[in-house]
Amino acid sequence: MAVIVPFESAREPSIDPLVDLVAADMDRVNATIIARTGSEVTMIPEVANHLINSGGKRLRPMLTLALSRLAGYGGDGHIKLAAAVEFMHTATLLHDDVVDESELRRGRLAARMLWGNEASVLVGDFLLGQAFKMMVEVGSLKALEILSAAAAVIAEGEVMQLAVAKNTATTEDEYIAVIRAKTAELFAAACEVGPALSGGQKAEQAASRSFGMNLGITFQLVDDALDYGGVSSRLGKNIGDDFRDGKITLPVVLAFRRGSDAEREFWRRTLEHGEAADADLDHAIGLMIKHRALEDTIGRAHHYGAIARDALALFPDSRMKAALAETVDFCIARTH
Repeated sequence: MAVIVPFESAREPSIDPLVDLVAADMDRVNATIIARTGSEVTMIPEVANHLINSGGKRLRPMLTLALSRLAGYGGDGHIKLAAAVEFMHTATLLHDDVVDESELRRGRLAARMLWGNEASVLVGDFLLGQAFKMMVEVGSLKALEILSAAAAVIAEGEVMQLAVAKNTATTEDEYIAVIRAKTAELFAAACEVGPALSGGQKAEQAASRSFGMNLGITFQLVDDALDYGGVSSRLGKNIGDDFRDGKITLPVVLAFRRGSDAEREFWRRTLEHGEAADADLDHAIGLMIKHRALEDTIGRAHHYGAIARDALALFPDSRMKAALAETVDFCIARTH
């Protein structure tokens, strides 16, 4: 059983306005990405391109380009920084799939399934190295500080996630802290580096970081809900992968807290002890529906999305600002 999470909107939000506005710059970013994945070690471009070319929207580098322009930056440094952001993201995906023992990524076999865990980790390290080379080439100490700090926080988030893995006693605050570090930090850094590069006001830089951080939390919370209430062919992974992997996400936290003693024992058996049968996923979804866990997870996403939109208020009205605001709505309403 799968439940399609309902979203209400006067019209379907789209990411297309943002894509159109940064299209020319993204062509240059994509060319940079292709050039920087080259290596005489054949396996490196094979593994890197398997994931890089697998159909992701490249939202994070688009945000770097968009916030750079929104803050009035007129140079070329944002191109390499956007490529660096995408390399950082790709590296974390390669590492994540090894840690999580994932079989699919964006609807295709994960790199670890084709080349092994060792190659996936090492190619991820190669991409991080290339990312930092590009940061140095841009020559902005502030941009380097922002992205290098983000790399450290993301790694901390990965370790934090290990600490809460399969722990049904995880609180909502603890879980938000994990996704703030593991997922939202890169969104925040991607948005912050553009205004930092432009040498603009600290208020603009802080607003851009707030936009990215809250958009990142929104994005992850919607992902959490979709794992139990989305469409497999659109998600690029199987419905219930988080459940089968014993992951503690916000819908689980809410359903566990609101459940009876018997229901909590169900969550302990299936997630903590890994004793989940095929029919247990349907029961898990039923409990989430009963306790409004999916609906309230989307409600939390709307909350953080509103904070992200408010952060844009500092900037004067423009097509770019409107496109970024619609991107928040898209991230909430997306079905993939």
